[in-house]
Amino acid sequence: MIPDYLVDRSVLEVACGTGYWTQFIAPVVRKIAAIDINPRTLEIARSKNYPYGRVSLDVADVHHLPGRYRDFTGAFAGFWWSHLLRADRRPFIESLHRALGAGAVVVILDNRYVEGSSTPVSRVDADGNSFQSRRLADGSEYSVLKNFPTQAELVAELGGSGTGIEYTALDYYWVLKYEVAA
Repeated sequence: MIPDYLVDRSVLEVACGTGYWTQFIAPVVRKIAAIDINPRTLEIARSKNYPYGRVSLDVADVHHLPGRYRDFTGAFAGFWWSHLLRADRRPFIESLHRALGAGAVVVILDNRYVEGSSTPVSRVDADGNSFQSRRLADGSEYSVLKNFPTQAELVAELGGSGTGIEYTALDYYWVLKYEVAA
């Protein structure tokens, strides 16, 4: 489903991590600039095989994109939205849209909260952000930001800057696809 939305586009992939989604998107696009703020995950992404000349992997912060990230005709963010503070959602959209032209297709994929399957929410802060407690194999425990937005919240965050909005609810995930408004 995800690659089909981005066929023959020049794509900016946000928070690409280890390149999991990059490997599926790269074969169908003209080019993909996959960025992440974490150099260690990009090392793993660089170990994957991609179509020659189509993929660049760079350390970059989507909230402060350098000027070279411009004129993309598509964007993808997989499992990133849920890790944004609610107050950072709109600034993220604005930053992302500065790298895209009108009519660019944006695809965002993330988790739905599924009772009995998802890690329970351990706390909610005063701003409505939810957190989960995660325990690692070494016994250490961390509080991880993990928001689960509704369809209405996602559409509201676009604030009129997206058209042709499509929301797909799958069993464990949601997909939001839209075009950047002129």
